[in-house]
This record gives sequence, C-alpha cells and structure tokens, in this order.
Amino acid sequence: MKTRRSDRLVDMTRYLLERPHQLISLSYFTKRYDSAKSSISEDLTILKRTFQNRGTGILETVPGAAGGTRFIPYILRENAEQFVNQMCTDLSEEDRYLPGGYVYMSDVLGQPRILNEIGRIMATQYLNDPIDVVMTVATKGVPIAQSVAFYLGVPFVIARHNAQITEGSTVSVNYVSASTERIERMALSKRSIAPNSRILIVDDYMKGGGTISGMRSLVDEFDSQLVGVSVFAEGAYSGERLINRYTSLLHVDTANKQIDVQPGNYLDQIFGDQNLTVKGKEK
Repeated sequence: MKTRRSDRLVDMTRYLLERPHQLISLSYFTKRYDSAKSSISEDLTILKRTFQNRGTGILETVPGAAGGTRFIPYILRENAEQFVNQMCTDLSEEDRYLPGGYVYMSDVLGQPRILNEIGRIMATQYLNDPIDVVMTVATKGVPIAQSVAFYLGVPFVIARHNAQITEGSTVSVNYVSASTERIERMALSKRSIAPNSRILIVDDYMKGGGTISGMRSLVDEFDSQLVGVSVFAEGAYSGERLINRYTSLLHVDTANKQIDVQPGNYLDQIFGDQNLTVKGKEK
C-alpha cells in the first residue's frame, strides 16, 4: 500500500534516529513505503535540511550501487553548554558530598534523558574519528558507555574487576589505583575485541586515572589502538594523573567538604577554537 509523504517523513525520521551511523539503501525505503526512488530522495532532502537546521545531525548520502543514506548525530555548542551548566548546578548541592571527597551522582546518572544527552555529547567529539568499540569498567560507567556506543553505532564492552564464568576465557591486567595506591585487577573476555580495533574509553568519574590506565593496558593487550578517553566528571587531584589526554564534561572540587562543580575541559577542547567540523560545516 502506497504511503503518504507526511506518514513517510514521520516513519523515516523515527527509523533513522533509531539507527545512527547505519547505512540504509534507498531501495529499502522504496519497498517499505511502496514509493519511487525520486520520491524517497526528495523526502531525504527534506530530512537532511531539517536535521541540520535544528542541530540534530547530518543525513549523509553515499553514492553508488552499494550506497544509501546514514544519520550521523551530533550536538551544537549552545546545547552542550546548556546541558553542562545544568549538571554543574544539579551536582553542586551540599548534601551530595560523600566521604573520601566524592560526590553522589547515581540519581543523576540513573535518568535516561540525562544519559541520552551525555552519550550524544561524547559521541560528537568523535564524528571524524572512526571508532570500533567503546570500553568501560563495571559498574557505573556501563550506562554511559551504552549511550555513547548507541550514538556512534558501535558495540561496547565491559572490563570487570572479577571475571565472570559467562565471559569465557579472559585477558587480565594489574594496575595501580592512583587514589588508594593499591594494586587492582581487571579482566575482559578474549572475544570482546578484535585485534587492530580503535577503542574509545569512557567512564563516569576519574580522579587519579588509575582505573582508566588499567583499561588502556587492556587495549594494548588486545593489540588495539586507544583513540580517546572521555569521562563525565573529573575530580580535583593534587598529584600527577596517570592519564594526560582526556576530555571531561565536569570538574568537581570537594576541598574542605564543599562541593564546587565547574565545566570540564570538553567545551574548550571541542568547541573553543571552532575546530569541530561536521562534514565540512563548523559547529
């Protein structure tokens, strides 16, 4: 049954938004809506213009017999800045202070809407860098990794401190926790990552960088390449961090048991010099 244009646009929008970075052939849409390719091409032109004008993302067209279209999501600077500032306000509440200089964030990171925005923001940084796998460590980094992986259209893997029997054979590394100065251990299933993969590490919180340093060692064990490190929040740290290159959405200082949350280095690194380019267009 032939589908009206208004109905096609609604359904196509939903279909594309649910499948970031997935190449979809025009012939699929012609069969789905029983419409001519010329009509589908006109529909995609409308969606491409709307997505870009609204800062939703870009609709990329891939020519050729094996081509089609793919939706690449991103976020505009003003929207990212608004979100980061709101997080600074929400996490600056005095009753969030925890012993050891930490801040209670579980309620915030338990909200799907917030996780959705975190994933979209972090994924925007890697628009032009191919990513094969997103890696995190159990447990609080898992929902963030899932959100980032969705927007990048790639799988995510979870390193665990205690290997599970359901993981099968594992690769494990020892690392030093920078905050406790104790030797810790983490493991990852051998089937998780193919050799020569490009890995993005994400986590919810970083202080001394020990845990992320451990994940970096795992990347090396899998003969893969670390593309970047992104964290939701970095804590103030007086010593030398084990990780130097990273981006953070928030910077948290809990000196004298007072919580001070400021924007991290993400906005300056990604948008500060207007160097983020989306398919030839600056954002």
